[in-house]
Amino acid sequence: MPSDLEKAMESMIMVFHKYASKDGNRDTLSRRELKDLMENELAGFLKSQKDPATVDRIMRDLDTNGDGQVSFEEFVSLVVGLSIACEQCYKAHLLKTGARK
Repeated sequence: MPSDLEKAMESMIMVFHKYASKDGNRDTLSRRELKDLMENELAGFLKSQKDPATVDRIMRDLDTNGDGQVSFEEFVSLVVGLSIACEQCYKAHLLKTGARK
């Protein structure tokens, strides 16, 4: 039986490929695919962003090789960055509530 972490990794892979397969190239996300993914899978994050160009900025930041597409490896950096930010919020919440580790 897979562990929680193994299930999380599988879920990340499945979500990436669910959206990457929409525009033809199953190995990368186009801007439209990334936008769809973020609107459906990261809706809370996207709602908190006031700038309508958020997806364009994220696309630019993720596309490290400049090919106009986001590979799985580039996508993982988005997930890692958001996870780090969420973990920092979690730690701040623990401090604020006086919860112990």
